[in-house]
Amino acid sequence: FALGVATVDPMSPEYDPAPLRPAVEARGLPYYLERQDIYGRAQQHLGRPSYCSFCARMRRGVLYACARREGYNVLALGQHLDDLAESFFMSLFYNGELRTMKVHYRVREGDLRVIRPLAYCRERQTRDFAEATGLPVIPENCPACFAHPTERAYVKTLLAQQEARDPRLFRQLRRAMLPLMARGLPQLEEGRP
Repeated sequence: FALGVATVDPMSPEYDPAPLRPAVEARGLPYYLERQDIYGRAQQHLGRPSYCSFCARMRRGVLYACARREGYNVLALGQHLDDLAESFFMSLFYNGELRTMKVHYRVREGDLRVIRPLAYCRERQTRDFAEATGLPVIPENCPACFAHPTERAYVKTLLAQQEARDPRLFRQLRRAMLPLMARGLPQLEEGRP
């Protein structure tokens, strides 16, 4: 298989993906920087309760288009367990649904398979790995996170407080979310690896 790396630049003033290109190219991988004015579109969307899902859909759409244009049929997204837990609680609190991101699915058109290989890794593990291997750590790239308090920031704080009280929190959340993460994958729904 062929591997490439893509980044979505939402064109917000605070986001700078420049350190990524040399790090990726030094490893012999093609790098695709996809610039989309998500920040500008977000200005019209701010204030709605589903801003995070709006931004995520926009970025995923850009990545789907990049993968298709460049001839890739699998898209590996970088969300980690903390992201999935935050999404789970955001869905519960703000939409009244028990949902989180799936770890594997096919897009509606059937031409792309999407995977989340870091779904069982903690955010701090990905940061520690990046620092230990000399990869750049890019701060949050969500336009709303730069200037406005978000639902995600609130949930992240809530989870950190709860984890301080019970260090097993994310292990328990992973177990609780597995049926939601694996929906549509019979081997995972049955608890098989």
